[in-house]
Amino acid sequence: MTTKHDILVSEVGPRDGLQSIKSIMPLPQKKAWISALAASGLREIEVGSFVPAQVLPQLADTADVVKHALTIPGLTVAVLVPNLRGAEAALRAGAHKLTIPFSASETHSLKNVRRSHAQMFDEVREIVALLRAQPPDARPKLEAGLSTAFGCTYEGEVPADKVVRLAGQLREMGCDEIGLADSVGFANPAQVRDLVVRVRAVTGKQHFAGLHLHNTRGLGLANVVAGLEVEVDTFDSSMAGIGGCPFAPGATGNIVTEDLVFMLEAMGLHTGVDLEKLLAAREILASAVPNEELYGYVPAAGLPRGANA
Repeated sequence: MTTKHDILVSEVGPRDGLQSIKSIMPLPQKKAWISALAASGLREIEVGSFVPAQVLPQLADTADVVKHALTIPGLTVAVLVPNLRGAEAALRAGAHKLTIPFSASETHSLKNVRRSHAQMFDEVREIVALLRAQPPDARPKLEAGLSTAFGCTYEGEVPADKVVRLAGQLREMGCDEIGLADSVGFANPAQVRDLVVRVRAVTGKQHFAGLHLHNTRGLGLANVVAGLEVEVDTFDSSMAGIGGCPFAPGATGNIVTEDLVFMLEAMGLHTGVDLEKLLAAREILASAVPNEELYGYVPAAGLPRGANA
């Protein structure tokens, strides 16, 4: 088990969460929500995605959101980019970190980004070239997020050997980090431990980005603990558990940031997040999207005395 040290909780609600609900959060509320999330102590927030507005109207204002987020001291501003065009827009906006979703399942890739593996490799090459042409002090970090790494709704089992091979190829092509995503909530703790160890063996520990887990089948936090057991120190989560891949049927349910932070702190690990302030940020989300269902055990039960003290 990981000893007491910093665990990075990367908040993905403003991207993964908002893209998956019907409501469109107005820009002023997005700004207020992101500011409140950062004020709680969250150090990295994925604030949006550079995709065409007709595809995801919920994220059409990402450039404006990035501009606001960049004014928050100490915050790493992350965005998702599905292709070179998205990376160019993210670069113009000034985002600190770009994540390109590379599905281990080719069927999911074709439905999610409308590209085969060969085409996605081409996109990665072009993005790497784009970023390497920038001055080092202005060059954002590039992460390849290996989605459906633990299974796919369309293809079923995704062989671990395939995931490991893709991770190695993407690292060799110049991606700074490789992350693993359980896009459809298929993963179990034994699988998480095994795949993390195998992928890190080809990427190097310093180039492993962390885990993006869903709670679709109730194993989200169990899988976090499995990740901790093999020294993973970065986990994506979404406030109130909103979100899920719109191109993976039944895959709703990111792990809940509030529950994740509570568990980690209760285990004696340090997130740097103030739970009271985190719950205050949730109130902004709830008021901005009043017709959406929000999740979380800790918000429902309340904080026990002395929590996060």
